[in-house]
Amino acid sequence: MRHLNSGRKLQRTSSHRKALLSNMATALIVHKRIETTEAKAKELRPFVEKLITRAKHARKRENEGTLTGGNQTIDIHARRTVAKLIRDKAALEELFDTVADVVESREGGYCRITKLGVRRGDAARMAVIELVDWGEDQDGSVTLRRRRRKQEGGPASAPQEAQVEQSIEDSVSAAIETLESIDQKQEAGAASDDAGDATTVDSAVEPTAEASSESEKGDDDSDTDDSDTKDEPKAGQ
Repeated sequence: MRHLNSGRKLQRTSSHRKALLSNMATALIVHKRIETTEAKAKELRPFVEKLITRAKHARKRENEGTLTGGNQTIDIHARRTVAKLIRDKAALEELFDTVADVVESREGGYCRITKLGVRRGDAARMAVIELVDWGEDQDGSVTLRRRRRKQEGGPASAPQEAQVEQSIEDSVSAAIETLESIDQKQEAGAASDDAGDATTVDSAVEPTAEASSESEKGDDDSDTDDSDTKDEPKAGQ
């Protein structure tokens, strides 16, 4: 059992865990906000806050001119100590020149962790860790649901309502035009089908009429032949 064993191993060895926290701290200093798992964020917060505190105290001594070592103007020892963990020179300069000056009046609590819920796939609990002075103000309760802005009829809300109404009208008119074009195509297709059926009926009727006329002519010829054959014996007599 893990009695009095604080901290999380994060399923990594000691060297791997140290490198992970170092890289995440560098990314947080540069970008001021990163998204990671909740366990990593909780381990990163004390790690990076200690570095920010060291940079803030070093910056304060530089501004007050209380550095030891003669004509020294910057705290080289503090920078070298932090450089053991922050290997990126740009991130190191950002920490001592920008972040330390901004958090000068803040007594700890430089980072904020906001939970995001579970990740799709492995259901890992996700969170966002950010520097407080670079994040949005979050007074009171915080919810993950998107809040609907109050439309009070001010100068900024009227153009938004007009844009929404215009987009709705455009979408409705486009839908009506689409339906009308579909109806026209269906009517044209039905008319062409009717014309094709009429043509087929006419073509079927014409051969039938011709066949009936030919049959009538054949009957007349047969009648004439019969009359001729009957008259011949009479002529002989």
